[in-house]
Amino acid sequence: MGRVVMYASVSVDGFIADEHDQPGPLFDWLTSGDVPLDESGVLKVSRASHDYIRSYWQQIGVTICGRRVFDLTDGWDGMPPSGIDHVVVVTHRPAPERWDPAAPFHFVDGVEAAMATAQELAGDRIVEVAAGDVGGQALAAGLVDDVRMDVAPVVFGSGKRYFGSVDAQHLLEDPDVVIQGDRVLHLRYGVRR
Repeated sequence: MGRVVMYASVSVDGFIADEHDQPGPLFDWLTSGDVPLDESGVLKVSRASHDYIRSYWQQIGVTICGRRVFDLTDGWDGMPPSGIDHVVVVTHRPAPERWDPAAPFHFVDGVEAAMATAQELAGDRIVEVAAGDVGGQALAAGLVDDVRMDVAPVVFGSGKRYFGSVDAQHLLEDPDVVIQGDRVLHLRYGVRR
């Protein structure tokens, strides 16, 4: 079974979006460099960010996200982002009307059920859990192995929290990855068990 990684870009004060679900300058680092990050040529980052992110993307088998993220992105038009094989959506609602049932998206009720589905689909590859409420629930349930964050140099003051509504203390290990890119600091922490 692959590792479970909670991941997102985050402000210095711990927010993944503002109060209107807008990321604002959190993603500026994705266009601040000169090395193409994907085939579109739109995303250009520093060499350090490219090497770190591309290596990570190649290890992901499944991403778990909440219905809110799915709806905000219009389900990525039925194509999982960043070349990921499958997306598991945590939701109490069924797939949208006219949703293509052949699209590699799985609609599951609850974080534990989503994790079981994701791990089965991912095999020995990484299961990525989007930060926010779903990521916080997975962390609180003891299902997360690593916390990865791309820290952007911005302070939001309020908004959508990286760890969602987690209200208990969780200890992380010292960071085992600290990489400085342009307009971003990439960090990875193991979750202390």
